Amino acid sequence: MKRLMPATILLAISASTVFAQDAAEGEKAFAVCKACHQVGDAAKNAVGPTLNGLIGRKAGAVDGYSYSDANKKSGITWDEATFSEYIKDPKAKIPGTKMAFAGIKDEQKVKNLIAYLHQFDKAPVKLAQ
Repeated sequence: MKRLMPATILLAISASTVFAQDAAEGEKAFAVCKACHQVGDAAKNAVGPTLNGLIGRKAGAVDGYSYSDANKKSGITWDEATFSEYIKDPKAKIPGTKMAFAGIKDEQKVKNLIAYLHQFDKAPVKLAQ
């Protein structure tokens, strides 16, 4: 029994590490987003809006970006759970969105992506009034 205890503890620690968010891995997951979105101090709207300060802001709120009516009228304020659901299947979460993206289905990649995006919570973003 004494020999089993250290192995059990090690296994429990390893399992929790697997499910932790990893911003470095999230940066890799963001590679598919880069075609349309930017983050960071010099981020600008492109095909999609800048993703600086995403968590906590209302959908359709970045100044200077032309959102679909569906996005503007969605009533969504992005939090981790809502974004997780959205990024897995954008058109299912917001029917009529103009975001043409198949989604990220892997739960761990989504968690990592969120961790990466959190690095830009305080980066500049101008919101529409």
